[in-house]
Amino acid sequence: MNTINDPRTFYDENYRNPNYAPVQPEEEIGFREQISSFVREHQLEDKRCLEVGCGRGSMQNIVADYVGIDVATTAGRYIDKPFSASSATYLPFQDNSFDALWSIWTFEHVPDLEQALREVRRVVKPGGLLFLSPAWRCRPWYAQGYPVRPYSDFGLKGKLIKASIPVRDSRLAQAMTLLPARVARQIRYQITHQPLKLTDRPLTPNYETYWMPDSDAVNSIDPQEFILWFVSRGDACLSHPAVKAQILGEKQGIVLRVNK
Repeated sequence: MNTINDPRTFYDENYRNPNYAPVQPEEEIGFREQISSFVREHQLEDKRCLEVGCGRGSMQNIVADYVGIDVATTAGRYIDKPFSASSATYLPFQDNSFDALWSIWTFEHVPDLEQALREVRRVVKPGGLLFLSPAWRCRPWYAQGYPVRPYSDFGLKGKLIKASIPVRDSRLAQAMTLLPARVARQIRYQITHQPLKLTDRPLTPNYETYWMPDSDAVNSIDPQEFILWFVSRGDACLSHPAVKAQILGEKQGIVLRVNK
């Protein structure tokens, strides 16, 4: 139980707790494999790399020249490499400072997401690489832990919400919700060829009780929307076509090359 409502304080308090585990061990291993593959494939072993939302720094030894940032000052106690307690919306680095940048399960917790993406592009060199893996399409019912709590926790309205989740999470329901907006955005870009404004769905985070992963998320991000934001600015998406076209937003990162 946590009665803190300020996000920075919330994360500072949680990283003081050695049992706080925003990423489960098996997921952490999976992310390490993805980042290690990203580094090997693009020969980044000796390049300067930034991790946004580094947490306990489990990725800090993948490259030699590593810098980590996290909004939680207390995360720094776990980092042996250069570390800065900073918001993703104002990165404390000069333009073109890094050859590559990665971020895992962070941007869903950033209120001004578009500003954070502008900062990401600013601090990466022309031709620099990004590996970005937010928790795609967080659901509004995560905040109150509907998927993990028993029906007995809720009144009639809550019980109806919990019962409706399997239907609302079905492939058909997601396709009906996502596809019209995706088609409209793609058409707009094809017509205008102008940088698109990011459209993400704001969520109400729960900083009092951490019921489940992403109960503290502040936005819901569609991966296609994310990719289009970068591509409309001239960047290249290097990810496999299956990732570019994904409908459900699985836990998979996208790789981009920044062209500026």
